[in-house]
Amino acid sequence: MPEIDLAELMRQAQQMQETMAMLQRALEQVTVEGTSGAGMVKVKATGGQRIVSIEIDPTAMQETRDMVQDLIVAAVNNALDRARAVAQERMTSMLPPGMLPPGMIPGL
Repeated sequence: MPEIDLAELMRQAQQMQETMAMLQRALEQVTVEGTSGAGMVKVKATGGQRIVSIEIDPTAMQETRDMVQDLIVAAVNNALDRARAVAQERMTSMLPPGMLPPGMIPGL
């Protein structure tokens, strides 16, 4: 049985932490947009899942309060889904071939 090189293992773990921190900083620079109500509500979010703006078309304000609230929630969820997809794509591209990112283990 081969001997485990703890120093090398620690170096690899440190390198992975640095890579993940760099990825998180890069994701904050990416902006995605989510929409609802045929574009009546637009929400912009970073790849780090931070909402940066909400735009409501004046025609949406003619709807009921409940409808406007639902449109905002739907647009926010759409933007966050897109942000997660961008993060997943970037993370997957950084991993060695055949290695799955966290949360992507089949059957779990």
